[in-house]
Amino acid sequence: MRCSRAWKRVTQPDAVGAGAHFRALESLYAAAPVNQLFESRLEIPEPGVSRIHFTIDPRCFHAAGAAHGTVYFKMLDDAAFYAANSLVTDRFLLTTAFNLLFTKPLKEGPVVAEGRWVSGQRRVFVAEARLVDSSGEEAARGTGTFMRSRIALAGLPGYRS
Repeated sequence: MRCSRAWKRVTQPDAVGAGAHFRALESLYAAAPVNQLFESRLEIPEPGVSRIHFTIDPRCFHAAGAAHGTVYFKMLDDAAFYAANSLVTDRFLLTTAFNLLFTKPLKEGPVVAEGRWVSGQRRVFVAEARLVDSSGEEAARGTGTFMRSRIALAGLPGYRS
């Protein structure tokens, strides 16, 4: 039996289309129901880069008074995901693996999750992210692997290009 795969290259938009794609991804992020639980804002300033601005408050704390690991994972995964998906205009990517390193407890205050595409241009993408607190110190970092899905971006509620 012979298997064949149709590999697609990254469908990067031109400069005008890139801005529309980035704004549509930002709208998609804002429309996701899970983001009603996290006051946060996504920005995609350029291809392969994303930033999520959010604030840690006591509702996010574990019993010892710092942010629970679920917040770290969610924001790092989202930042890495959107950095990678900024390079793909037709399909939604799916997280297939994510490694996380905690370096510092996050207390109450503003935090930025910075995502950056590392490699991949066809089916599988690698992106990394880090959490930076208000003093500029890194609190965590992670690396994710993301795969093209069959889900068309244009068909998702919230994706408005």
